[in-house]
Amino acid sequence: MAGGNIITGTTDTSRIEAPVTVKAYLICAFAAFGGIFFGYDTGWMGDVLAMKYFIRQYTGLPYPDPNDATAVSNFHLSTRDQSLTTSILSAGTFFGAIIAGDVADFIGRRITIITGCFIFSIGCILETASTGLPVMVVGRVIAGFGVGFISAIVILYMSEIAPKRVRGALVAGYQFCITIGILLANCVCYATQNRDDTGSYRIPIAIQFLWAIILATGLFILPESPRYFVRKGKLERAAQALASIRGQPIDSAYIQDELAEIIANHEYEQQIIPQTSYMAGWTNCFKGSVFEGGSNRRRTLVGICMQMMQQATGINFILYFGAIFFTSLDTIKNPFLIVLITTLVNVCSTPVSFYLIEKFGRRRILVVGGSGMVISQFIVGIVGVTAGKTHTVHSQNNTAAISAMIAFICLNISCFAMTWGPSAWVVVGEIFPLPIRSRGVGLSTASNWFWNCIIATITPYLVGTAKGDANLGAKVFFLWGSLCCLSVAFAYFLVPEMKGLTLEQIDKMLEETTPRKSSKWKPHSTFAEDMGMTDKGIVLETTEHVARAPKKTE
Repeated sequence: MAGGNIITGTTDTSRIEAPVTVKAYLICAFAAFGGIFFGYDTGWMGDVLAMKYFIRQYTGLPYPDPNDATAVSNFHLSTRDQSLTTSILSAGTFFGAIIAGDVADFIGRRITIITGCFIFSIGCILETASTGLPVMVVGRVIAGFGVGFISAIVILYMSEIAPKRVRGALVAGYQFCITIGILLANCVCYATQNRDDTGSYRIPIAIQFLWAIILATGLFILPESPRYFVRKGKLERAAQALASIRGQPIDSAYIQDELAEIIANHEYEQQIIPQTSYMAGWTNCFKGSVFEGGSNRRRTLVGICMQMMQQATGINFILYFGAIFFTSLDTIKNPFLIVLITTLVNVCSTPVSFYLIEKFGRRRILVVGGSGMVISQFIVGIVGVTAGKTHTVHSQNNTAAISAMIAFICLNISCFAMTWGPSAWVVVGEIFPLPIRSRGVGLSTASNWFWNCIIATITPYLVGTAKGDANLGAKVFFLWGSLCCLSVAFAYFLVPEMKGLTLEQIDKMLEETTPRKSSKWKPHSTFAEDMGMTDKGIVLETTEHVARAPKKTE
């Protein structure tokens, strides 16, 4: 087998992966479609809460007289109902994301995502059929459980199959699909907002069935993750899956090299912290010292905090409650149109991250993008509490101030879309070793949804105008700006640079360097060499056996 450096014992660490093929791009691009679920569900809820027919249907209030200012201001869902209907999805998603890791290790990444699509569809049926709060809440919980499966395992699947040279850009495609989902939801809601029947909210909800059908159908065709098969000890199927993903012959030196490294890394991790029972699998996520860069505990905490800090940027305030907030700004006649504009900014900015994340790396753009968000949010807050106060006389100065606030809100969204939006998912998908990867990604995704739920729960009370609400208005941006400062500090001190490394090389890098010096680390050996697999011939036997065997589809 000429040219196989793992078999012949050479130490060229740059020859571990095959050239990137169109097939690899297409597989990851389709898997990223799972972000549509996340984004679409994020997008439609906030808009539906502001629809007149939906408010009348769910509160029993009659349409107000346009000339009665008091009736108009009181025509909305209560703060409690806004908080409940928005946040309850995240509660279901939290538990779905935690459970999904174990399910993915047991039945595989693909089937877990397909299962999530099925669960999501059940919840979607209840949401569509609802005419009152109880059924809607139950539907949101069940749909959220399915989204938890999808949001956690899509990131896991993409990270495990993507080529190292473009892994960041491809996983960032997940965030791009989220923004596409939000845009589609806003467009549909914009089109149905004035309907005086249940179609105003049922049409946006029911369209979600289409995303479930497309993703589930496609995943029946896509190959399983080769790292899942290695974890299960099915090396022949791992070789076959890897060859399919990389577009190389089964006995290719590239396949031998990469598969040997995956196997050796898994054996190395198993020797350090063996998984002897179900509970041991969970406790392994927190083994080691938090001060050791390569310890599982350190990685798990970074993953969990990474998603917490993404939520702390305050982006979901605009995504969930943008229409309601813009309604409070007197000079805005069509808040749905402003929401649509901010969504377009989100969509158009996200593809820029495909270049930035591979050119400058994860850590640097997190720091720079977070700093841009801090500046934008404080400017919005300053303008809002001075020249742009809400519920004021329609003056020229007020109109200009509102326009400035919207401009900097758009700049804030753009900074997020190019940096924290995609990079947080990329870091979570890269940082965990194979034995705990599914649970680690599940815990991190659950953290995202936990803080998503907290923010969705408290925000209506922060900006609400009813008795007992904080009524912060634009001052809420001071809160998000301050929290975003914490996110920048977290990225600077604790997030390592993982650009251009295989998942196995990342393990070695985390053991040998610190986050602030990680960008200068270069691979100098392979796990296959360290574990003595250059002499075992295990990969050569596996790939030659599979090459002779009848082809199977997985």
